[in-house]
Amino acid sequence: MAQLSEQVLDPLAERYLSHLRVEGGLATNTLEAYRRDLSKLQTFLDRHRLSMNAPVSPSQVVGFLASLKAEGLSSASMARTVSAMRGWFRFLVREGIVAVNPTRDLSTVRRGIKLPSTLTMLEVTALLELPAVQTAEDLRDRTMLELMYAAGLRVSELVALELAWLDLTVGCIRVHGKGSKERLVPIGEVARDALAHYLDHVRPGILQRRSSRALFVSRRGGALTRQAFWKIVRQRARRAGIAKPISPHMLRHSFATHLLEGGADLRAVQAMLGHANIATTQIYTHVERGRLTQVHRRFFPRQGRRTKP
Repeated sequence: MAQLSEQVLDPLAERYLSHLRVEGGLATNTLEAYRRDLSKLQTFLDRHRLSMNAPVSPSQVVGFLASLKAEGLSSASMARTVSAMRGWFRFLVREGIVAVNPTRDLSTVRRGIKLPSTLTMLEVTALLELPAVQTAEDLRDRTMLELMYAAGLRVSELVALELAWLDLTVGCIRVHGKGSKERLVPIGEVARDALAHYLDHVRPGILQRRSSRALFVSRRGGALTRQAFWKIVRQRARRAGIAKPISPHMLRHSFATHLLEGGADLRAVQAMLGHANIATTQIYTHVERGRLTQVHRRFFPRQGRRTKP
């Protein structure tokens, strides 16, 4: 397949993506993924001497998906491509450019349920209560991890936090999530104390009289990058003796899982995570059910096959 980076996307497709950004409020990462999907579709149509706004048959759509499957595209990526393509052809029909949507009767590509990787409570405790080395950066990093777990933040949300979004009096933080959606999340006493100490004794020393809107700052005065925080998490995990592969997102997964294990309402967890659809949150109930099954198998006395009396 042609190099997508060298391909100029059809102007009408760019207009469609702009519509999604303005009207749909889609996140930048989602829009970029849709752009890649539409670029693949454009490459396929070019091979068949068709333009992006030409009538396309259902069999050609199936042929396009078959070509992606042959390249080894995952089921999740296939499902997203189908979603992008459906929206594109709906847009063409709505604009009166084509008469029929060729994806109308297309079966939905099923995504395999991939359970999120989580940390145990002991692992979370080891990570968050790692003895500090008393440098400003180490204290900052510890506070970031504490807040990420306390509020179930995405790494992109964490590094983008601004000082003005934090309310220590109430004990909550304003988060700007996917699709520019805003939510208020409580942070709890431990995280609030850690943040108060960071703001009073750590952040001023890092900034050295400079000003910054960012809550968590580097020596240059700007916000940390996602890549820098990934490195921080891996280094601290090694220091904490956590052998399994770890990512920042595992703290978010652990936040949701541990809340549900404690009896939290699914809707409340959905609101704190900022999920638009509760089905996204329900993935964590699979984790909880799996844990309960393990507990039952381990401790319930009548696990063996019943014998006839």
